[in-house]
Amino acid sequence: MTRPSVPAPVPSVSNSITIRLEVPPGGTAVGELTTIVERAGGLVTALDVASSRTDVLRIDLTCAARDQQHAEEIAEQMRAVPDVEVVKVSDRTFLMHLGGVIETAAKHPLRNRDDLSMIYTPGVARICMAIAADREDARRLTVKRNSVAVVSDGSAVLGLGNIGPYAALPVMEGKAALFKSFADIDAWPLVLDTQDVDTIVETVAMVAPGFAGINLEDIGAPRCFEVEARLRERLDIPVFHDDQHGTAIVVLAALRNALRVVDKDLPDVRVVLVGAGAAGTAILRLLLGAGLRDVAVCDVDGIVSRQREDVDPTLAWIAENTNPAGLTGGLRDALPGADVFIGVSAPNLIGVEDVDAMADDAIVFALANPDPEIDPGLARRHAAVVATGRSDHPNQINNVLAFPGVFRGLLDAQSHTIEVPVLVAAADALAGTVGPEELNADYIVPSVFHPEVHDNVAEAVERAARTLGS
Repeated sequence: MTRPSVPAPVPSVSNSITIRLEVPPGGTAVGELTTIVERAGGLVTALDVASSRTDVLRIDLTCAARDQQHAEEIAEQMRAVPDVEVVKVSDRTFLMHLGGVIETAAKHPLRNRDDLSMIYTPGVARICMAIAADREDARRLTVKRNSVAVVSDGSAVLGLGNIGPYAALPVMEGKAALFKSFADIDAWPLVLDTQDVDTIVETVAMVAPGFAGINLEDIGAPRCFEVEARLRERLDIPVFHDDQHGTAIVVLAALRNALRVVDKDLPDVRVVLVGAGAAGTAILRLLLGAGLRDVAVCDVDGIVSRQREDVDPTLAWIAENTNPAGLTGGLRDALPGADVFIGVSAPNLIGVEDVDAMADDAIVFALANPDPEIDPGLARRHAAVVATGRSDHPNQINNVLAFPGVFRGLLDAQSHTIEVPVLVAAADALAGTVGPEELNADYIVPSVFHPEVHDNVAEAVERAARTLGS
């Protein structure tokens, strides 16, 4: 199959720069500079006067570029303008991360000896003895009650691959900031300088007393499955691998609403799922738990079936629980007549003709990021509903829609574990945040800034967890 061409990248605020320039007052210099940005394919987002003198005007021009190289090219073109001096070029994303994006703060002022004696010694000793008598009091009397550890070994960071713990730290900091902003949870990034499963499990288990939940992040498959399973068995607090379960929750929610748009039901549709790694396997398990009956899974070697040999335990489980029609071959053999395509795999795997071969009112979730399995514009030629993992297209499948509310509900329920019905409840609450009067093909999931989304998910998770007694 000839893969479709990769769509050209567009300017993004994540590659935004501010260029400080000195220009002569009056004349056409400012207009010439903005024209340079536009001709170079950038996007001017702000133009501010920083200071002014009789002989010079200092301005800050902020623009979005396609990538770092494009930003450097724009700045270089500025330097070529006569009578214009480029004083400084600042990368706005790097500026935001200087010194990190999170910090700790004291909840009570430390003003005098009385405050000191209660917050710390000698008064704190009474708190210690109360917890020694009943360790469950740690949830009531310490930061544990509202704390989550964001744990990564840096082995599968975003779309960047195995870049290690130091390079993973900014992502974990950002995750912690999202926890605080959207659910008022105190999250702490813990990046581990090991990719050994035994060491990861032992390390997380040893620090677990200080937390009410563990969020595993960006740990590569298949090790992530074993890490999560062993920690869940060992710890008395919820362990949640966001790359698996966060993605699965949002996919289920989006699919619920997409099926409503096309008037189909989950038990009656046929799904083709591409990607059998951490996210794909979790999506599969949750969809099956929610009532899906007919699904074929494809990986790099084709359709997973009972006829495949030399498969690992995860693929063996998939083979036993999917593909009721006994399909064999590759992705193109699975797609004809399918109602739903879900991709969590690699860019540009399918083309327009593949979507055209699907059932009427097809649904396409092309979630590979940043480049999806098919360009969304091409998919929309034949699909009724299209979703991606990107923020520059409608229907973004984004984990941040799920994990803040999920953990808020788990912490409020003082949960010791997390079960599939809780994940389904989170997905249903997320789907229900989009009201019938709002639902359409381009709005099947709410914005992460929707005022009710995280509260709705948290309340549903807390109810489900309390009902299960987990």
